[in-house]
Amino acid sequence: MFSITAAAIFSFAFLSKVVERMVSLSVGIMLSTSLLHALPEAFESHADPRSLFATLLIGLLAFFLLEKFAILRHSHHHEGDGHHHAHGHDKHEAGKAGWMILVGDGMHNFTDGILIAAAFLADPKLGLVTGLAIIAHEIPQEIGDFIVLLNAGFSRLRAYVFNLLCSLMAVAGGLLGYFTLDRASNLIPYVLVFASSGFIYIALSDLMPQMQRRATLRETIPQVILIAVGVGIVLFLTRHRHGI
Repeated sequence: MFSITAAAIFSFAFLSKVVERMVSLSVGIMLSTSLLHALPEAFESHADPRSLFATLLIGLLAFFLLEKFAILRHSHHHEGDGHHHAHGHDKHEAGKAGWMILVGDGMHNFTDGILIAAAFLADPKLGLVTGLAIIAHEIPQEIGDFIVLLNAGFSRLRAYVFNLLCSLMAVAGGLLGYFTLDRASNLIPYVLVFASSGFIYIALSDLMPQMQRRATLRETIPQVILIAVGVGIVLFLTRHRHGI
């Protein structure tokens, strides 16, 4: 709910500046959560390291294919005719894209709920930083969703309400994950690795390339500082773990 509300405020008020800053902060939080905590937590379990690395590979490829599908889906109705179209030219297709965004976002939030539950079952501190990482990532992602929905003809209020309803799927996923993984604790390391693969893929393939397009020193310094802030947040929240 916090992510949806923040994304709505940023989308409707001071969009561009905030998105750029949130991307840098998200990279620091997501990479440090994955590489400093979730993956070590998984590999310190009794699970077979080869199986965990296989899960990491499968996760990276799965997120690649999901993104590929999303790119094809969003670009499809702009292809093929060679003509310039005014904003809102293809209302039917734009409307379909809006509803598909909501369905995909609901599934994504459901998965996030499961991942948060798995992280909390492994360690409450890891659950906390995982939740914060998802919040940080969700804000720029939901801003993108708002843009698609508004372009599809949704009013601001309608886009907010439908996005908020989709976000509640995280609660359903969290409950399912908690009661399922609590009885099948041997699955937790694999869920943590799969979650890490998503964070790593999103940070390296989507967020950091956006940052690289702003290559001036004036843009790079704030990016580096905010990445460090993101890493610092994770280290601070887990400073008592493993002697940190």
